[in-house]
Amino acid sequence: MSVSSDDPLRLAALDAEDLEVISAHLQDFVVRTGDLVFLPREKRFAFVGNRVDRRVEGETRRRRAAGHFDRVLKVSVRGLDRSTPDVVLNLLTIAFTQAEEPSGAVEFLFSGGAALRLDVECIEAQVADLGPVWAARAEPAHDEDA
Repeated sequence: MSVSSDDPLRLAALDAEDLEVISAHLQDFVVRTGDLVFLPREKRFAFVGNRVDRRVEGETRRRRAAGHFDRVLKVSVRGLDRSTPDVVLNLLTIAFTQAEEPSGAVEFLFSGGAALRLDVECIEAQVADLGPVWAARAEPAHDEDA
């Protein structure tokens, strides 16, 4: 089966290697702080925002995407003001630090120094595109010296 660049992305992660693939697809994901939600009873952390779809070389496109992490025990934030839900964050990477196997910490690192840490029983995550693709206004750029 071939996959077209217009096909919606659907990814799952059950280990650190899988999480690296999700991180690569979510680099430059933009999300409002109000669209980051921890549901402690369900042990779920969920988010929705716009990702850069880099599957077509030479084109900068975006797609609406959502994801969630399950088996989340605790969420910690640094440099995020939860009282301002319309602040837009730009995701740089998602990293995993192993604790006693299979538990550990999943860390979302955003430009400007903001970070979000999920203490998880294990890695169990999904990300999926929600709708059509559109042309982005600009290509994301990063200061390589930062």
